[in-house]
Amino acid sequence: MRVNTRKEDPFTLRGESIEDVDSFTYLGSMVAKDRGAVQDVSQRIRKANGAFVQFYPVWKNSRISTRTKLRIFRSNVKSVLLYGSETWKVMKTTTSKLQTFVNCCLRRILSIHWPEVISNEELWRRTEETEIAIQVKRRKWKWIGHTLRKGSEAIEREALDWNPQGKRKTGRPKQTWRRSVHNDAAEKGKSWSEVRRMAGNRIRWRHFVDALCPLRDSRN
Repeated sequence: MRVNTRKEDPFTLRGESIEDVDSFTYLGSMVAKDRGAVQDVSQRIRKANGAFVQFYPVWKNSRISTRTKLRIFRSNVKSVLLYGSETWKVMKTTTSKLQTFVNCCLRRILSIHWPEVISNEELWRRTEETEIAIQVKRRKWKWIGHTLRKGSEAIEREALDWNPQGKRKTGRPKQTWRRSVHNDAAEKGKSWSEVRRMAGNRIRWRHFVDALCPLRDSRN
């Protein structure tokens, strides 16, 4: 896969031509040419739905407590859904799809069916859940802290610190993963250099993440 290169430019490795594709799977995550997360999110929803279906006997079993069902959901379904979400360039459309899926699962676990209707806020209160956008954001910042504490020779640390040079196209800049990180930090009055220094102190970092991504319940 190539990004922002001319189609006529040949791409070879050790003398062999490499097939040009629009997307590919790497370590279970979908990598797309547009650098977005739409395809990967759709794939994660399909896999999470498959995991949810396998536990139908559990969801329907009235002898199993709701608390136990929710623990199973978080460990066996939501973990599949959010796998690799730390590196997603998340947009409102993708978080909306994720939230719709989670809400549907929670309603089935609570046996809430038409004509019974409750608001999303009430649903999250009963299940001690938080908006999926906050959960994804929290996972991202936990990963950032973990990566920044690694040695400078670590590949993921180099990628995180990398500052690409060159001129961008005129017009409104596109929302990228890196730009979203800087915007998040700016919300709390922090520059990237301050963020890097703060990551070395686990207690300060934990407080920073809690303030940036507040959860309804610490167990989520």
